[in-house]
Amino acid sequence: MENGLKCPKCRSEHVYQDGDLWICPECAHEWNPQAATGTSGSEVSAEQGVRDAHGNVLADGDAVTVIKDLKVKGSSSVVKGGTKVKNIRLVDGADGHNISCKIDGIGAMNLKSEFVKKA
Repeated sequence: MENGLKCPKCRSEHVYQDGDLWICPECAHEWNPQAATGTSGSEVSAEQGVRDAHGNVLADGDAVTVIKDLKVKGSSSVVKGGTKVKNIRLVDGADGHNISCKIDGIGAMNLKSEFVKKA
C-alpha cells in the first residue's frame, strides 16, 4: 500500500487512514493532512465549526469546561459542572456528541458541545 504519506512526528511510512484522520501505528500520532495544508476541507469546517455554549469556535486540542452536571450513560457516575477537560478532539458523533475526550476519574467519553465552554 503506497500512499506517499509519512508520519509528521516520527517519519514512519507505515501509516493508515481511518475516516478523515491518518494514524501512525508506531508512535500513535493522528493527524488530518487537509487541515495541515489548509485545503478546502478545513475551510468548510472553520466556517461551520463546532461551537460551545457561548458561540466560541472549538478546535482539536482545546481545553473546555463542563457547564452543568452531566450523568454518564450506563454508569452511576456524574461529570460535575466546572470540570476542566483538556485536549479535546472534534468528531462527527451520533446524537450530537461531537467532542471526544478523556475525563480524569471517568475515562474516555463523548460530549455535546452545547454543554461546554471554551477554557
